[in-house]
Amino acid sequence: MSLRGDGVTRRFGDLLVLDRVDFEVHEGDAVGIVGPNGAGKTTLLSILAGALRPTGGRVRLDGHDVTGMSPANRCRRGIARAMQVPRPFGGMTVLENVFVGASNGAGLTGRAASARCVDVLETCGLVELANRRADSLGLLHRKRLELARALATGPRILLLDEIGGGLTDAEAADLVVTVRQLRERGIGIVWIEHIVHVLVQVVDRLVCMDAGRIIADGEPQSVLADAVVVDAYLGKAAS
Repeated sequence: MSLRGDGVTRRFGDLLVLDRVDFEVHEGDAVGIVGPNGAGKTTLLSILAGALRPTGGRVRLDGHDVTGMSPANRCRRGIARAMQVPRPFGGMTVLENVFVGASNGAGLTGRAASARCVDVLETCGLVELANRRADSLGLLHRKRLELARALATGPRILLLDEIGGGLTDAEAADLVVTVRQLRERGIGIVWIEHIVHVLVQVVDRLVCMDAGRIIADGEPQSVLADAVVVDAYLGKAAS
């Protein structure tokens, strides 16, 4: 599977947020996206997932134009997203939240849905919390549940938006282990993250964005050493 944005542009009124961005990811890839706040990273993910439509350009899934396709239909075709701020169904249990992903997102029923839920809960370390209400969870487990709900849809490409934000170093290390396991299963990963040392433990390609454009794309250490990236992102982060 391939997911591609061709010349993706997005305006909010007079504000140009994405400026003719070309981006492509394949099943099995692990791509990190970094950049200063306001660079357009989350907007790009929203367009790839179908939550936003571009002002210009196209999104293609396996070569087919899906620019106007809904997030639900893209999900059924193997694109899932874990949001930066978890929004579980608070009145439901952890298991019930994951079951929604398996049934509504993947269209599974009966034993197939149950088996998917068990696998996802084990992968995300949530088995012991399966019967806890989602609104009683702490931040780490809410983030794990957000990831579990996305995984329950059976994605072939998974879009992660700062799922490491707010975690301790130890919690982030646990998250790295989980994401590595997903990559080993062949799932394509696109991960926006400000915690760069966490990101580079998983990805083999790094993209840096600034002012709505991609300014570097390549091997992580090479991108991080690029003078343009240092000035645009690392320099701003250090100032």
